[in-house]
Amino acid sequence: MTASYSFKAELWLYPGEAGWHFLTLPPEVADDVRAQTAGAGKAFGSIKVTAKVGGHSWQTSLFRDTRSGSYLLPVKKDIRDKAGIGEGDEVTAHLSVLDRPKS
Repeated sequence: MTASYSFKAELWLYPGEAGWHFLTLPPEVADDVRAQTAGAGKAFGSIKVTAKVGGHSWQTSLFRDTRSGSYLLPVKKDIRDKAGIGEGDEVTAHLSVLDRPKS
């Protein structure tokens, strides 16, 4: 069974020249993802997911953020353009975790 989540968060731009945009998972979603994926993280604590924003889906990874104690969802330019979203916008996102531990 795949763990799925929906949440709202503000799209923000990582400082620097790379132009990376992220959504920070709300604490309750991050806590549940952490519990559901214990032992399943890959390099750098990343967790493979399928994400959906504005009706557009893509596969990516969540990354641990030690500063916030949450996870970051990168939102690539192609998706931002298709969904018509930009820095500072409140975005509704849907996630499905792909690599859960086998029980």
